[in-house]
Amino acid sequence: MNRRTATALALTAASALALAGCDSADSGPELKVTGAYMPQPVTQKMAGAFLVVENTGGTDDKLTSVTSDLADDVSIHKTTGNKMEQVNSLPIPAHEELTLSRGGNHLMFMGLKKKPSAGDKITVELHFGTSDPVKVEVPVKDAAYTPKK
Repeated sequence: MNRRTATALALTAASALALAGCDSADSGPELKVTGAYMPQPVTQKMAGAFLVVENTGGTDDKLTSVTSDLADDVSIHKTTGNKMEQVNSLPIPAHEELTLSRGGNHLMFMGLKKKPSAGDKITVELHFGTSDPVKVEVPVKDAAYTPKK
C-alpha cells in the first residue's frame, strides 16, 4: 500500500468515527420547557403548577428539584390513581416528555410567601439529574383555567 492510499484510508476512518460520534442516540439530554402555568391559588397555604419538559436529546434525564422565591418548599408530586405522593424525581426519557398536569404529576408549593393573583408571573428554577438548571417564568391563570390541547 502506498502512502497516498494509507492516508486516504486513515482520513476515511477518522471521518467515520467523527460521524458516529454525532449519532443522536449518543447525545446528551436536550430539554425544553413549554406550557407552564399556575392556577390562582384558593388559599395562601399552597399552590400547584404544571408544565411540560420535552427531551429531544438521546439520553434520559430526570427532574430532581424545583426552587422558587414564592415558597420555601416546592416539591415534586406523582399521582397514581387517586393517590398523590411526594417523590425525589420524575424521569424525562430521551425523545419523550414529562407532562405535569391537573390530576396527574405536578409541582406543589407549600407555605406561600404571598398569594399570587391571575396575571402575575412567578419564576421557578428546575433542577435535573444531568442537565443545567432551567429558569421558567410561570404565568398565574384564573383558578378554573384549563389549557387548550
